Amino acid sequence: MTEIRTTTLDNGLRVVSADMPGLESAAVGVWVDAGARCESSDLNGVSHMLEHMAFKGTRRRSALAIAEDIEAVGGHLNAYTSLERTAYIARVMKDDVPLAVDILADILQHTTMPEDELAREREVVIQEIAQVHDTPDDVVFDLFQETAYPDQPLGRSILGTAERVSRFSRDALIAYMDAHYSAERMVAVAAGRVDHETFAGLVGDAFASLPRRTPEPIEPADYRGGDLRRERDLEQVHLVIGFNGVSYDDPEFFAQQVLSTALGGGMSSRLFQEVREKRGLAYSIFSFAASYIDGGVFGIYAGAGADRLDELVPVICDEVVKIAASIDEDEIDRARAQLKSSLLMSLESPSARCEQMARHMLIYGRPLPADEIIECIEAVDAAALTGAARRMIANGKPTVAALGQVGGIEPYDSIAARFG
Repeated sequence: MTEIRTTTLDNGLRVVSADMPGLESAAVGVWVDAGARCESSDLNGVSHMLEHMAFKGTRRRSALAIAEDIEAVGGHLNAYTSLERTAYIARVMKDDVPLAVDILADILQHTTMPEDELAREREVVIQEIAQVHDTPDDVVFDLFQETAYPDQPLGRSILGTAERVSRFSRDALIAYMDAHYSAERMVAVAAGRVDHETFAGLVGDAFASLPRRTPEPIEPADYRGGDLRRERDLEQVHLVIGFNGVSYDDPEFFAQQVLSTALGGGMSSRLFQEVREKRGLAYSIFSFAASYIDGGVFGIYAGAGADRLDELVPVICDEVVKIAASIDEDEIDRARAQLKSSLLMSLESPSARCEQMARHMLIYGRPLPADEIIECIEAVDAAALTGAARRMIANGKPTVAALGQVGGIEPYDSIAARFG
C-alpha cells in the first residue's frame, strides 16, 4: 500500500512523498505556485522563459554539466509552465534521489542566467512560438482563452509573443524569480521508491536558504465570452465552443468533470457518436473542463472541413442542450468509470502521482486520497449533472473561437441563441 506523507519545513516549504513499494525508480520534482497568470502584459511569457533559463547554468554547474550529471546516472530532467504553476521534474533510480534533489535545488536557487545563454534561449523560445503558430489545433485554444478572458493574464499565451520574448532582460527574469520563487509558494514532491524522512531531510538541507515571501496578489479571473474568428488557408477549420466553467473548489467541480466525459470524453460519448460515428462530420471531436483557483472554462473542440460547418455547429449545440435536459444512468456509469479508472491508472506512474500530489497541495493544501476523489465522482447523479450543465449554459455568454476558412460558420448571435 502506498503511503503519502507530508512535512512543512521551517521556511514554509512543503515536502510530500509517496513510497511505492516494488519500484526501483522515483520521480522527484518541485512545483511553483506561479505561472503565466502572474505576469503583467509586458512580461507575458516570462514564466516560460524562466523555466528554460533555469537549466542554463548555476554557480556550481554549467548548462552542459547539469545535463551530464543527470544523464550520467541514466536519469532525465523536464519542466513545464502552465497558467497557474511551473514544474521542474527529475526521473531517476532510487539511489539517485539525492542527486535529483541537489540539481533541482541548484537550478531553482543558484541559476546565473548568463547573457550569452539568454540570447540563445530567446531564439529557441521564438522558434517554439513559431512551431505552435504552425499547429492550428494549438492556436485555436489560445484564441479561445483570449476570447473567454480578454485583456487579462488568463487570456494570454503561456509562451508570450516573439516581440516580447526578444526584449526579456536578465534583470527582468531575476526580478520575477525573486518575487515568485519563495518557500511558501513551492512544493517538493517525490513518488516511487523513496523514504519520506530521508527525502524531507535532503530537501531541508538543499533548500534551507530559500526565503519566505508574501505572495503578490493575482488578477481575479473575469470570464466574459464572445467571438473570435481568424481566417487562414487551412485544410480544416478548427473550432472551439465553450462556456464559463467552475473553480477547483466549486461544489460542481466533479459534476463538470463527469459532464465533460459523458458529452465528449470517449468513443461512447454523445459527441463522438453523433458527430463522427453517425454523421462523419469530423475526425477529432472532444469536450474538456479546465479549472483554475477562481474560475474555469468548459468547451468542445472540433476539427472539420469548411463544407461541414453548417451541419456541425448545430449538432454540437444541440448535444449540449440535450445533455442539459436529460441523461441516462448508464451514460453516467460509463463516465464515472472512465474517470475512476483514469485516476487509479495514473497512480501507478510515479511522475503522474507527483503531479497529482503537487497540484492538490497547491490547490487544497493537502493531498486528496484516491478514495475521497472516487467518492466525489460517485456522488454525481443525473440531477447533479444536468443541473451543472444548465447552470453552465446560463452562466455568461458562450465563447466561440475558430481558425481556418471560417466563413461557413453561422453568426455568433445564432450560435448563442441555440443555447437559449
